[in-house]
Amino acid sequence: MCTERKHREEIVRYGRMLHERGFVAAMDGNLSVRLDHERILVTPTRVSKGAMRVGDIVVVDREGARLAGRRKVTSEIGMHLLIYRMRPDIQAIVHAHPPTATGFAAAGMALTEPLVSEVVMGLGGIPLARYGTPGTSELAESLEPYVPHYDAILMSNHGVVTYCDTIEHAYMKMETVEHFAEISLVTHILGRQQPLSRLEVQKLQIARAKYFGGKIPIAMPVTAAPEKVS
Repeated sequence: MCTERKHREEIVRYGRMLHERGFVAAMDGNLSVRLDHERILVTPTRVSKGAMRVGDIVVVDREGARLAGRRKVTSEIGMHLLIYRMRPDIQAIVHAHPPTATGFAAAGMALTEPLVSEVVMGLGGIPLARYGTPGTSELAESLEPYVPHYDAILMSNHGVVTYCDTIEHAYMKMETVEHFAEISLVTHILGRQQPLSRLEVQKLQIARAKYFGGKIPIAMPVTAAPEKVS
């Protein structure tokens, strides 16, 4: 099992990667790891994720109260607490503002079209939550309907949150969201999309359940293309 020191180092590493990839700017974004049933490691407020140090990270309890650390807790801790409360299987969370995916969120467009098989396998779909003011309970409430069924959510006029069993996997889901957003943007520029059929999506959902330890497949939207008729 990872020690707290190891988790801190990983948060710093992936925070730096978010900054280097342009997924966050200035002091944007936040990351967290569940240490145990009572404690969560989380990035502080007003610190660049590209210049963060292990000593900057704070420890909070299940209510978001600081237990250890010299810096203030991120104002968006409520979003992290909600996800951990609703998803006992989740151990790490990444919130960022990747430009293309955030552009879709700012345009009010979800990323739920089944255009790429790897995305259906890895994420199922990426819904769009209504706008909630950052740092308030509105943000967590806007995510609540989607958290049980999805591992990545677009937040209207805000950004993206992804979560998984490790900080590495949560970060990878963030990369997948942005990569898919870039592909989706190209299809919009080209003026056409060719979604996978319902049958093709169902096959991928079965494979997803098989390769992800029996996890219930995430429901795809009704916009999947109809079956091809010969």
